[in-house]
Amino acid sequence: MRLGEPTRLQASINITPLVDVVLVLLIIFMVMAPQMRKGPDVNLPNTAKPNAQGDERGRILVSIDEAGDLWINDQPVAAANFGEAVRAAVGNEPHATVVVRVDASLTFLHVRQAMQAIEQSGSRVAGLRAKRAGAKGK
Repeated sequence: MRLGEPTRLQASINITPLVDVVLVLLIIFMVMAPQMRKGPDVNLPNTAKPNAQGDERGRILVSIDEAGDLWINDQPVAAANFGEAVRAAVGNEPHATVVVRVDASLTFLHVRQAMQAIEQSGSRVAGLRAKRAGAKGK
């Protein structure tokens, strides 16, 4: 380049910073996705070797917290309306399954009553959630 010559405009886009930002956001969402759970905090009972808990897509999560309150996904439900709420949550899904999470401090009576109400509503109970003994988390 010499003094007085017209300069050429270089129209190139540097996408490296854009890719860096997108990858950082992807990592953040991958780390935070398991933390975005439905329902209240429940202290799950310990078991020596729980079966694989599986994928939570397409499942209805019923939680019973330490006070004995019922939750469907992240909505509190009155015990008197529990069967209707399960039917409404299932909707027209032909193969809907229900996963039950119960606080470890509750008796089996709470679990049995909830499972009976779920079965009377016409849904199928997929199972109970548990955590491996010594594991941290929900």
